[in-house]
Amino acid sequence: MVRTRFAPSPTGYLHIGGVRTALFNWLFARQHGGQFILRIDDTDQQRNVEEALQPILDGFRWLGIDWDEGPGVGGPHAPYFQSQRSARHRAAVQELLDGGCAYRDYARPAELQAEREAAEREKRAFVYSRRWMAETAQQQAEFEAEGRQSVVRLKIPREGRCEFSDLVRGDVAFEWAAEQDHVIQRADGSCLYHLASVVDDHDFRISHVIRAVEHLSNTPRQIFIAQALGYELPVYAHLPYVAEPGSSNKLSKRKLKQYLKHRDFKALFDQGERIAGAIGLTVAAETFNPVIVDFYREVGYLPEALVNYLLLLGWSLDDKTESFTREEMIRLFSLERVNRAPASFDPLKLMAFEERYMRALPCAQKVILVLPFLQRAGLVPQPTPEAGQALVTAVVQAAGDRLKVAGDILDYADFFTSDRDLVYDPAAFEKRLAKSPRAAERLRKFAARLAAAEAFDAASLERLLQQFVEAEGIQVGEIIHAVRVAVTGKAVGFGMFETLEILGRERCVARIQHALSRLGPAAE
Repeated sequence: MVRTRFAPSPTGYLHIGGVRTALFNWLFARQHGGQFILRIDDTDQQRNVEEALQPILDGFRWLGIDWDEGPGVGGPHAPYFQSQRSARHRAAVQELLDGGCAYRDYARPAELQAEREAAEREKRAFVYSRRWMAETAQQQAEFEAEGRQSVVRLKIPREGRCEFSDLVRGDVAFEWAAEQDHVIQRADGSCLYHLASVVDDHDFRISHVIRAVEHLSNTPRQIFIAQALGYELPVYAHLPYVAEPGSSNKLSKRKLKQYLKHRDFKALFDQGERIAGAIGLTVAAETFNPVIVDFYREVGYLPEALVNYLLLLGWSLDDKTESFTREEMIRLFSLERVNRAPASFDPLKLMAFEERYMRALPCAQKVILVLPFLQRAGLVPQPTPEAGQALVTAVVQAAGDRLKVAGDILDYADFFTSDRDLVYDPAAFEKRLAKSPRAAERLRKFAARLAAAEAFDAASLERLLQQFVEAEGIQVGEIIHAVRVAVTGKAVGFGMFETLEILGRERCVARIQHALSRLGPAAE
C-alpha cells in the first residue's frame, strides 16, 4: 500500500512551502488509494507542543487536507510524536553500534575545529580523522578517564557511491568520500533528526518519502542508516522549493520586511492588515504573514482557491489548464509532471485564483463567510437577527466582484454603523458639504423628498432625484455627491440609488440630518 507522510515541527504555523509538500503527499496517497500520515517531529523539548501544534492541525483541517493516522486521529503505529519514540531511536543507535556502522566519538569541539582549520589551510575538503573514535570498551574507558564525553557518529564509507532513483530528480549519485560521519546521538542520549526520521519512516511503513529538495543532500546518510538496519528503502521524490516573488531564493517567513518591497506582495499584505485592524487581530510577523497559511484563513480567503494555487507551485497538467476541483486534483496529479526548478510565489496569481473562486460562489454562501468578520468587528450582533442578515445580503449583492476575500466586507462598514456614529472622510465632507455653496439647503430639501417618497427602490429614487434637480434648476452633480457623503461618509461607493435603497428611508433621512448637524445650527 502507498503510505506517505508529512512531518512538521510544532512551530505554531504552516509555511506555504510546507503545505505545498503536504498537499503533494496527500494527493499522491489519495490517488493510489493509500494513506497519508501526519507525524510530529517535536524533538525540541523547550516548546509547548500542544499549544504550538493546534494551529497546524487547524490549518490542515481548514484546507481540507485530512490524515489517516496521526494526532487527533490515532492509528496502529502510535505514538505519532517523535519525542515519544526516543526508546525506539536509542535501540536503533545501539544496533548500528553493534553492527559496526556507527561509533562512539570522544573528540572535543576544539579538536574538531582544529582539524577543520587544518583542512582549510591545506585547501582540501574536511574529512574527520576518527582519531577519537572508540570501538572497544577499553578505548571508551580510556577516553572517559580523560573526562571526555561521547557522541555517536555514523561510520560512513570512504569510497564508492550512493546511487538511488528519484521520482522527480531521476537517477542521483553522491560520492561517499564527500559525506561526513554525521552525529546521530548527542552526549545526553537524545537522537538527531536523520536517525529518528529513518526509524520512524520504517516503523510507519512509509512507502514514498516525498519532500522538499533541501533534503536531497540528507538522503545518502539516511540510506546508509536504513541499509545498515536492514530496512527496505522507500521511494524518494524531492520537490522544488517555493521561491520568493520574482526570485529563485527560497521563500522565508523571516524576510517579511524585504518582501514588502515587492508591489504585489505588499498589496496582499496591506489588504490583510486592513482587515486585521478592523477585527482587532494582532499583527505579528511570526504569524500574520503571507508566507504562512494562517494569514489567509484569518482574512477570509477560500481554502479551495489556496489549494488550487498551491497545486500549481511546481506542478502542471499542461500549458493551459489551471482550475481543478479536488476530485480532479486527485485523479490527474502525478509526480512525473513536477518541475525540478524552484516555483516562485506569485501573489498576483494567488489573488486571481481567489477572485475566480469567490466570484463563482452564490450570494448565500458569501453571506455565511462574511458574517463572522462583521460580528468580530462589532458591526452586527451575534447571533445576527433576520433583519441584520437581510442587510448583509443586500450589501453582499451590491458589492458583487468587489468582495475578493470575505474580510473585504469590512470596507463597507458604513452600512452597518449606527447613523449617529457614522465616520466622515474629512476631505470629502469639507469639499462636498462644508465648502459647497447651498449644499446644506439642497440636502434639507432632498431629505424632505426622501421622507415623502412613496417607493424607495433604486429606480424610483433615481426618478425622484431627477425630478428634484429639474425643480431646483441644478445639475445632478450639484446634489448627488453631497448626498453620498452625507449618507455613507465617503466620496465613492456603490451606485448612489442602490445605496439609498439598501439603507432605507429612515436611515437615509437620519444620516442627512446628522451631516447637517455637523455643519452647525444654521444648516439644520
